[in-house]
Amino acid sequence: MRILVVEDEPGVAHFVRQGLTEAGHAVDVARDGREGLEFALAAEYDVIVLDIMLPRLNGLDLLREIRRRGGEAPVLLLTARDAIDDRVKGLDAGADDYLVKPFAFPELLARIRALLRRPPLQAGSVLRVGDLEMDLAARKVIRGGKSIELTPREFSLLEFLMRHPNQVLTRTQIAEHVWNFDFYNESNVVDVYIGYLRRKIDRGFSSPLIHTVRGVGYLLKAEVE
Repeated sequence: MRILVVEDEPGVAHFVRQGLTEAGHAVDVARDGREGLEFALAAEYDVIVLDIMLPRLNGLDLLREIRRRGGEAPVLLLTARDAIDDRVKGLDAGADDYLVKPFAFPELLARIRALLRRPPLQAGSVLRVGDLEMDLAARKVIRGGKSIELTPREFSLLEFLMRHPNQVLTRTQIAEHVWNFDFYNESNVVDVYIGYLRRKIDRGFSSPLIHTVRGVGYLLKAEVE
Protein backbone atom coordinates (compact mmCIF):
# COMPACT_ATOMS: atom_id res chain seq x y z
CA MET A 1 0.00 0.00 0.00
CA ARG A 2 1.12 3.56 -0.68
CA ILE A 3 1.17 5.83 2.37
CA LEU A 4 1.89 9.54 2.69
CA VAL A 5 3.43 10.72 5.97
CA VAL A 6 3.28 14.48 6.63
CA GLU A 7 5.50 15.14 9.66
CA ASP A 8 7.96 17.97 10.37
CA GLU A 9 9.85 16.33 13.25
CA PRO A 10 12.77 14.48 11.56
CA GLY A 11 13.04 11.83 14.25
CA VAL A 12 9.35 10.94 14.16
CA ALA A 13 9.25 11.05 10.36
CA HIS A 14 12.24 8.71 10.07
CA PHE A 15 10.83 6.36 12.72
CA VAL A 16 7.44 6.11 11.02
CA ARG A 17 8.88 5.81 7.52
CA GLN A 18 11.29 3.07 8.48
CA GLY A 19 8.65 1.09 10.32
CA LEU A 20 6.09 1.34 7.54
CA THR A 21 8.69 0.46 4.91
CA GLU A 22 9.72 -2.61 6.89
CA ALA A 23 6.04 -3.54 7.07
CA GLY A 24 5.97 -3.62 3.27
CA HIS A 25 4.39 -0.26 2.48
CA ALA A 26 5.56 2.31 -0.08
CA VAL A 27 6.06 5.53 1.89
CA ASP A 28 6.42 9.18 0.87
CA VAL A 29 7.35 11.79 3.49
CA ALA A 30 6.48 15.50 3.37
CA ARG A 31 8.14 17.88 5.85
CA ASP A 32 5.52 20.66 5.97
CA GLY A 33 1.92 21.35 5.08
CA ARG A 34 2.53 22.88 1.68
CA GLU A 35 4.72 19.99 0.60
CA GLY A 36 2.15 17.59 1.99
CA LEU A 37 -0.56 19.17 -0.15
CA GLU A 38 1.60 18.86 -3.25
CA PHE A 39 2.21 15.17 -2.53
CA ALA A 40 -1.46 14.50 -1.76
CA LEU A 41 -2.62 16.06 -5.02
CA ALA A 42 0.07 14.44 -7.15
CA ALA A 43 -0.59 10.79 -6.30
CA GLU A 44 -3.33 8.47 -5.08
CA TYR A 45 -2.58 7.28 -1.55
CA ASP A 46 -4.22 4.48 0.37
CA VAL A 47 -3.68 6.23 3.73
CA ILE A 48 -2.34 9.62 4.83
CA VAL A 49 -0.63 9.93 8.21
CA LEU A 50 -0.85 13.61 9.12
CA ASP A 51 0.63 15.65 11.96
CA ILE A 52 -1.54 18.55 13.12
CA MET A 53 1.27 20.96 14.09
CA LEU A 54 3.01 21.69 10.79
CA PRO A 55 4.90 24.72 9.38
CA ARG A 56 3.66 26.69 6.36
CA LEU A 57 0.21 25.05 6.46
CA ASN A 58 -1.16 23.39 9.58
CA GLY A 59 -2.51 19.88 9.45
CA LEU A 60 -6.19 20.76 9.83
CA ASP A 61 -6.09 23.32 7.02
CA LEU A 62 -4.21 20.82 4.88
CA LEU A 63 -6.83 18.18 5.59
CA ARG A 64 -9.69 20.53 4.73
CA GLU A 65 -7.98 21.45 1.45
CA ILE A 66 -7.47 17.79 0.53
CA ARG A 67 -11.15 17.05 1.18
CA ARG A 68 -12.27 20.20 -0.64
CA ARG A 69 -10.38 19.04 -3.71
CA GLY A 70 -12.01 15.64 -3.63
CA GLY A 71 -9.30 13.60 -1.87
CA GLU A 72 -10.86 10.52 -0.26
CA ALA A 73 -7.85 8.71 1.23
CA PRO A 74 -8.34 7.75 4.89
CA VAL A 75 -6.46 10.16 7.17
CA LEU A 76 -4.88 9.29 10.51
CA LEU A 77 -4.01 12.38 12.55
CA LEU A 78 -0.92 12.50 14.75
CA THR A 79 -1.14 15.07 17.51
CA ALA A 80 0.72 16.01 20.67
CA ARG A 81 -2.36 17.83 21.86
CA ASP A 82 -4.51 16.02 24.38
CA ALA A 83 -7.54 18.33 24.31
CA ILE A 84 -10.83 16.85 23.21
CA ASP A 85 -11.63 19.99 21.18
CA ASP A 86 -8.60 19.39 18.95
CA ARG A 87 -9.65 15.81 18.28
CA VAL A 88 -13.20 16.90 17.48
CA LYS A 89 -11.97 19.59 15.07
CA GLY A 90 -9.76 17.06 13.33
CA LEU A 91 -12.53 14.51 12.91
CA ASP A 92 -14.98 17.16 11.71
CA ALA A 93 -12.39 18.38 9.19
CA GLY A 94 -12.44 14.96 7.55
CA ALA A 95 -10.02 12.78 9.53
CA ASP A 96 -10.86 9.10 9.98
CA ASP A 97 -8.86 8.43 13.15
CA TYR A 98 -6.28 10.05 15.42
CA LEU A 99 -3.31 9.00 17.54
CA VAL A 100 -1.84 11.06 20.38
CA LYS A 101 1.95 11.40 20.63
CA PRO A 102 3.97 9.74 21.95
CA PHE A 103 2.69 6.48 20.52
CA ALA A 104 3.92 2.93 20.08
CA PHE A 105 4.58 1.94 16.47
CA PRO A 106 2.56 -1.31 16.71
CA GLU A 107 -0.52 0.79 17.55
CA LEU A 108 0.12 3.09 14.58
CA LEU A 109 0.44 0.08 12.31
CA ALA A 110 -2.73 -1.48 13.71
CA ARG A 111 -4.71 1.71 13.13
CA ILE A 112 -3.45 1.91 9.55
CA ARG A 113 -4.47 -1.70 8.96
CA ALA A 114 -7.92 -0.90 10.34
CA LEU A 115 -8.27 2.04 7.95
CA LEU A 116 -7.19 -0.11 5.02
CA ARG A 117 -9.83 -2.71 5.90
CA ARG A 118 -12.66 -0.21 5.82
CA PRO A 119 -14.90 -0.02 2.76
CA PRO A 120 -14.67 3.29 0.95
CA LEU A 121 -16.64 5.91 2.82
CA GLN A 122 -17.73 9.32 1.78
CA ALA A 123 -15.22 11.80 3.13
CA GLY A 124 -15.74 14.97 5.09
CA SER A 125 -18.56 16.11 7.36
CA VAL A 126 -21.26 16.25 4.66
CA LEU A 127 -22.74 13.07 3.17
CA ARG A 128 -24.81 13.10 -0.03
CA VAL A 129 -26.92 10.50 -1.77
CA GLY A 130 -28.98 11.86 -4.64
CA ASP A 131 -30.80 14.96 -3.40
CA LEU A 132 -30.39 13.90 0.23
CA GLU A 133 -27.71 15.72 2.25
CA MET A 134 -26.53 15.15 5.82
CA ASP A 135 -24.29 17.64 7.63
CA LEU A 136 -22.65 15.61 10.39
CA ALA A 137 -21.13 18.58 12.23
CA ALA A 138 -24.36 20.60 12.28
CA ARG A 139 -26.50 17.45 12.56
CA LYS A 140 -28.85 18.62 9.83
CA VAL A 141 -30.60 16.63 7.12
CA ILE A 142 -32.01 18.17 3.94
CA ARG A 143 -33.71 16.57 0.96
CA GLY A 144 -34.61 18.61 -2.11
CA GLY A 145 -34.14 21.82 -0.13
CA LYS A 146 -36.50 20.65 2.61
CA SER A 147 -35.18 20.37 6.17
CA ILE A 148 -35.96 17.03 7.84
CA GLU A 149 -36.17 16.65 11.62
CA LEU A 150 -34.84 13.33 12.93
CA THR A 151 -34.50 11.83 16.37
CA PRO A 152 -30.94 10.93 17.47
CA ARG A 153 -31.56 7.24 16.69
CA GLU A 154 -33.05 8.01 13.28
CA PHE A 155 -30.08 10.26 12.53
CA SER A 156 -27.64 7.47 13.44
CA LEU A 157 -29.49 4.96 11.29
CA LEU A 158 -29.57 7.31 8.30
CA GLU A 159 -25.89 8.15 8.74
CA PHE A 160 -24.97 4.47 8.62
CA LEU A 161 -27.03 3.99 5.46
CA MET A 162 -25.51 7.09 3.83
CA ARG A 163 -21.98 5.96 4.62
CA HIS A 164 -22.69 2.79 2.66
CA PRO A 165 -24.68 3.94 -0.37
CA ASN A 166 -25.58 1.32 -2.99
CA GLN A 167 -24.70 -1.48 -0.54
CA VAL A 168 -27.19 -4.02 0.73
CA LEU A 169 -27.02 -3.97 4.53
CA THR A 170 -28.47 -6.80 6.57
CA ARG A 171 -30.63 -6.15 9.62
CA THR A 172 -27.87 -7.57 11.80
CA GLN A 173 -25.26 -5.21 10.31
CA ILE A 174 -27.54 -2.25 10.90
CA ALA A 175 -28.37 -3.30 14.45
CA GLU A 176 -24.73 -3.84 15.42
CA HIS A 177 -23.75 -0.38 14.20
CA VAL A 178 -26.72 1.66 15.38
CA TRP A 179 -27.86 -0.05 18.59
CA ASN A 180 -25.92 -0.96 21.73
CA PHE A 181 -25.67 -4.25 23.63
CA ASP A 182 -29.21 -3.80 24.92
CA PHE A 183 -30.47 -4.49 21.40
CA TYR A 184 -32.34 -7.77 21.16
CA ASN A 185 -31.45 -9.42 17.87
CA GLU A 186 -34.82 -11.08 17.37
CA SER A 187 -36.82 -7.85 17.70
CA ASN A 188 -38.14 -5.87 14.74
CA VAL A 189 -36.65 -2.56 15.90
CA VAL A 190 -34.64 -2.15 12.66
CA ASP A 191 -37.76 -2.54 10.52
CA VAL A 192 -39.65 -0.13 12.76
CA TYR A 193 -37.00 2.58 12.46
CA ILE A 194 -36.64 2.05 8.73
CA GLY A 195 -40.37 2.73 8.57
CA TYR A 196 -39.88 5.96 10.56
CA LEU A 197 -37.14 7.06 8.16
CA ARG A 198 -39.18 6.26 5.08
CA ARG A 199 -42.02 8.46 6.28
CA LYS A 200 -39.61 11.36 6.77
CA ILE A 201 -37.12 10.82 3.92
CA ASP A 202 -39.23 9.38 1.10
CA ARG A 203 -42.82 10.49 1.68
CA GLY A 204 -43.73 13.36 -0.63
CA PHE A 205 -40.88 12.72 -3.06
CA SER A 206 -41.24 11.16 -6.49
CA SER A 207 -38.47 8.57 -6.08
CA PRO A 208 -37.72 6.61 -2.90
CA LEU A 209 -34.16 6.32 -1.58
CA ILE A 210 -34.63 3.50 0.92
CA HIS A 211 -35.28 0.12 -0.69
CA THR A 212 -36.05 -3.28 0.79
CA VAL A 213 -34.05 -6.28 -0.40
CA ARG A 214 -36.43 -9.08 0.42
CA GLY A 215 -35.00 -11.65 2.78
CA VAL A 216 -31.75 -9.71 3.25
CA GLY A 217 -32.07 -6.14 4.47
CA TYR A 218 -32.08 -2.59 3.15
CA LEU A 219 -30.39 -0.47 0.53
CA LEU A 220 -29.98 3.31 0.22
CA LYS A 221 -29.80 4.20 -3.46
CA ALA A 222 -30.65 7.29 -5.47
CA GLU A 223 -32.01 5.40 -8.49
CA VAL A 224 -33.35 1.90 -8.96
CA GLU A 225 -31.94 0.11 -12.00
